[in-house]
Amino acid sequence: MTQLILASTSPFRQALLNKLGLPFITAAPETDEAPLPNETAPQLVERLAKAKAQALAANYPHGWIIGSDQVCVLDGKITGKPHTEENARAQLRAASGKVITFYTGLALYCAEQKRMFSLYETFRVYFRPLSEAEITAYVNIEQPLQCAGSFKSEGLGITLFERLEGRDPNTLIGLPLIALCDLLREAGINPLTAHK
Repeated sequence: MTQLILASTSPFRQALLNKLGLPFITAAPETDEAPLPNETAPQLVERLAKAKAQALAANYPHGWIIGSDQVCVLDGKITGKPHTEENARAQLRAASGKVITFYTGLALYCAEQKRMFSLYETFRVYFRPLSEAEITAYVNIEQPLQCAGSFKSEGLGITLFERLEGRDPNTLIGLPLIALCDLLREAGINPLTAHK
């Protein structure tokens, strides 16, 4: 079995990758996540997904490293993790009654084979109009301070939405599994037949 390494310590991404039933290890990549001048959201997330995968190549030269990065865009501006309750409330206030587009970059890299596969997925979240009381209650309950967009769609965040639009609901949580399965098969690893 080929070694798989998830270049992330996110418990959400780990839980998603566990769905495939393949053994993997996790490691934190050291990458600068600052956007480059004039970089679009799709360019940013795909570049960072690749950078995260490559950051671990020296430690895991024979394995396939999975990198992923996500940002959301609201009113044409890239929005990241809020880190504070005040920022989370402000992000949700800005999203109320609007559409947020999430861009999730994905990369699969093997240093030994000098092969890199990458792409990005788009997912749209349509927010219903939110009251200040709802926003405050939501942030207090779920503390979504490490989540782009200030919500957890796999939890109570679902109460904030009118509808969701995209190919794979896992994309919204941070790891597009349908796309990852495509990349794994391209690399010669079929998630259905790789089990031992």
